[in-house]
Amino acid sequence: MDNAKDIKNSFNSLDLTGQTAVVTGANSGIGEGVAKGLAEAGASVVVNYVSGEDRAIKVVNEIISKGGKAVAIHADVSSEHQVQEMFKHACKEYGTVDILVNNAGLQQDAAFHELTIAQWQKVIDVNLTGQFLCAREAVREFLRRGVTPKISSAAGKIICVSSVHDIIPWAGHANYAASKGGVAMLMKTMAQELASKKIRVNSVAPGAIKTPINTSAWDTPEAEASLLKLIPYGRVGVTEDIAKAVIWLASDHSDYVNGATIYVDGGMTLYPEFREGG
Repeated sequence: MDNAKDIKNSFNSLDLTGQTAVVTGANSGIGEGVAKGLAEAGASVVVNYVSGEDRAIKVVNEIISKGGKAVAIHADVSSEHQVQEMFKHACKEYGTVDILVNNAGLQQDAAFHELTIAQWQKVIDVNLTGQFLCAREAVREFLRRGVTPKISSAAGKIICVSSVHDIIPWAGHANYAASKGGVAMLMKTMAQELASKKIRVNSVAPGAIKTPINTSAWDTPEAEASLLKLIPYGRVGVTEDIAKAVIWLASDHSDYVNGATIYVDGGMTLYPEFREGG
């Protein structure tokens, strides 16, 4: 930076104008919050969904009503063909893809000795293989286009949405925890391999976030009080908390950040049970 004006301007905003973001699983919960946040930052957004088309269209309409750009595209992220078609559609709609937010995920919980192969495979297929398939298509597009300096310092940005359970074991959720542990190493390996291509890969690992999928964990005073025992910061997170981290990682403000995981968890990974001694 040459002068104080340049320094001031570089911190004015997290502007993603002119960029296109694909957000998987974006018709509810964290994905919806991230899609709306990216649109507010100026990005054109692909709202991916596998079910709940009406909800995806609602998210798109909400973005458009606020002056943003968005389109809903159906694709099962565990299907190679459907992922490839989604990226073709996105590039046809907006010209290219600059940002991928690998958010789509699910749980199929069971005690370990009762966990079926179908439950195991479904979670791995969506949570881990889905991130691989989407990232591979994004990288192919990033390499095809290369860096566009007026748009971004990087050829492309991938943000993997993981979980605190990429490091915290979770009894009764072996398939989910294994998938998120896999995401952590997939992210780091991609970051290592692709950095020389000016492609940045990072992760956001949410803790307890208020979404429809986990309403029972926080929707009564008693449930929330129990949950807060695991959160040193004293509040349950909201989707905007995740969106803010994703937007920063998608922007040039984080241009020197690669292969990192940001735990957006209110301190859950600090093992608060040890506050009273170990």
